[in-house]
Amino acid sequence: MSITSRNSSLLSAAAVPVALTVALLAGCSSDSDTTSAPGPVVSDASPGLDAGVPIPDGQIDDAVGKLDGLANDLMARSGVPGMAVAVVHGGKTVYAKGFGVRELGKSATVDADTVFQLASVSKSVGATVVAHEVGIGTVDWDTPVISKLPGFTLADPWVTDHLTISDLYTHRSGLPDHAGDGLEDLGYNRGQVLEKLRQLPLNPFRITYEYTNFGVTAGAEAVAAAAGTDWETLSQNTIYGPLGMTSTSSRFADYQARENRTVGHILEDGKYEVGPVRDADAQSPAGGVSSSANDMAKWLDMVLSGGQYQGQQIVRTDALVPAINPEIVSRHAQEIGERSGFYGYGFNVSDSAAGRVTASHSGAFLVGAGTNFVTIPSADVGIVVLTNGTPTGVAETLTAEFADLVQFGKITREWRPLYEASFASQADPEGELAGKTPPASPTPAPPTNQLTGDYGNPYWGPALVTQQNGALTLTMGPAAVTYPLTHWDGNTFTFPLSGENAPAGTVSKATFDGNSLTLEYFDHDHLGTFIRATPAE
Repeated sequence: MSITSRNSSLLSAAAVPVALTVALLAGCSSDSDTTSAPGPVVSDASPGLDAGVPIPDGQIDDAVGKLDGLANDLMARSGVPGMAVAVVHGGKTVYAKGFGVRELGKSATVDADTVFQLASVSKSVGATVVAHEVGIGTVDWDTPVISKLPGFTLADPWVTDHLTISDLYTHRSGLPDHAGDGLEDLGYNRGQVLEKLRQLPLNPFRITYEYTNFGVTAGAEAVAAAAGTDWETLSQNTIYGPLGMTSTSSRFADYQARENRTVGHILEDGKYEVGPVRDADAQSPAGGVSSSANDMAKWLDMVLSGGQYQGQQIVRTDALVPAINPEIVSRHAQEIGERSGFYGYGFNVSDSAAGRVTASHSGAFLVGAGTNFVTIPSADVGIVVLTNGTPTGVAETLTAEFADLVQFGKITREWRPLYEASFASQADPEGELAGKTPPASPTPAPPTNQLTGDYGNPYWGPALVTQQNGALTLTMGPAAVTYPLTHWDGNTFTFPLSGENAPAGTVSKATFDGNSLTLEYFDHDHLGTFIRATPAE
């Protein structure tokens, strides 16, 4: 796909191909035999609690009993180094187990207490932090963000005045897809990224769904400001501490300090190898939580129990319920009769083929984390799967298989190829020239002294082009990220990118035109042109 139109749902603390997850979990049909039960489940309280397919006694236990085999099969087929799985049912953790190793080349194995980076599952965890504050009256879901973060503005003053915490947690603020993620890659911190979001063009407010890590982060920052503390401390005090989640944190330093933790692995040429370390502190509310299967089981139990845990009300039910309600269409049906997908406040919300509401979320770091949880509240069951490799749909496959077994008593389709294909397509290299061969007889480049110098851009900041021994180098951002420029043709150069938001093989054009320099990779919101201030000597 072209860089200017990318929709990299996989390639950030983000998230994952939400469209496929929703379509497959919510839109599948089943030909399963349901003759073992007398008929649909009917609620005296509300027709909305009715389910089309009953769950016979023992069926959930049978599903749990198949997890060892399913997990081991997925490990063997995918090659992912490590995995941890936990299931909660009836207010108890009924399954918690680790598979594989924490790090390739080392003997330490994964267990249910091994800490993984959650990536975008952090959004759902963070939504329960917000719900806690809603429950005690610190904020409301519809509190205007500007009332708690007076310095936070967007391009449209009217949107700024009316933007609420819920708008940011539902990705309906109008900010473009993955707004700010590229700034994080260059080393900008949380405050710097949030300040620069005001420069981005906006899509229609409250009717456009665009997945934004830093949009959620802004909403979380507003809640923390209202509570008079920082987000990381608020999360610990309201959720992690009360639930006894002793291996969970929203700080990267805590993850690094854990002895029993995984490292990320990146998939290249069909093989996993240890990847670069992913520090997601800048977008911690959206992608920076680390946790274990056992800890996440406690959190799932609390969510399934309407905010209660071991007899204690951690989050008020009436504050939590809105988060797990459809608020915006995240995936529109593609044909008549197909179910659409929805997003609540940090949760994907769907209707399964069995007629049961499911709440879920995936998390993905291209450099080494693939996570997913699925809850079926009407069955009082939830599953979480954590892996330490480039996401290829392993976590989603296992949760989908388990959800099938819970609801239908059998796996209704081959989930693995569907998820694998979706993740593979979203990991395609970006750039017009990616995979192409340079011209055999290129037009010569302009003289080096016409290209070097200090360039500036209001959104991306400074870009320095230097030369040494005739070779050009581009340096950008607070982290001084350096890209070697290779001549392609005339005034066009190229540079490779790799990392959290750039799949392997990504190539960007760098086009010089007088005193301007346009960087293709950074131009997806038409903000990629830099102006030279002072030519280098």
